[in-house]
Amino acid sequence: MNTDTMPDAALPLPRRLYDQALQALTRIPNDLIALVARLSIAAVFWQSGQTKVQGFMVSDSALYLFENEYKLPLVDPWLAAHLAAFAEHLFPVLLVIGLASRLSALALLAMTLVIQIFVYPGAWPTHGTWAACLLFIAARGPGLLSLDAWLARSR
Repeated sequence: MNTDTMPDAALPLPRRLYDQALQALTRIPNDLIALVARLSIAAVFWQSGQTKVQGFMVSDSALYLFENEYKLPLVDPWLAAHLAAFAEHLFPVLLVIGLASRLSALALLAMTLVIQIFVYPGAWPTHGTWAACLLFIAARGPGLLSLDAWLARSR
């Protein structure tokens, strides 16, 4: 017997509960998912950026890591440390307020790919999680609770 064509009342209880749960999940607004993605991934990169600075300066420990552990190809370690610290502060702020969200997500996705490929290739489960949040924002946008949405409405 095909349960897909049966009336709801005739379906077994576990199947009815499953269908109801699935319907409830489909009602979660993309705007809420986008907000959670923006805030959570922004926190990850902001916290990482905070480990690279002392006051308004890139810390000696961050410079040491870029010189000795990270060793990015084609980029001077001093420049890489400063660019990373700047990016990990600027783009999370933009994501939180929802301004230039897609650009910010793409910039942090590029940073994630560099980290994955050149710095910590074994950390793909973590980087995959980051990429999922960033890809959602880049593909679907920041949602209604953002300056991007407000600016689009005011045109």
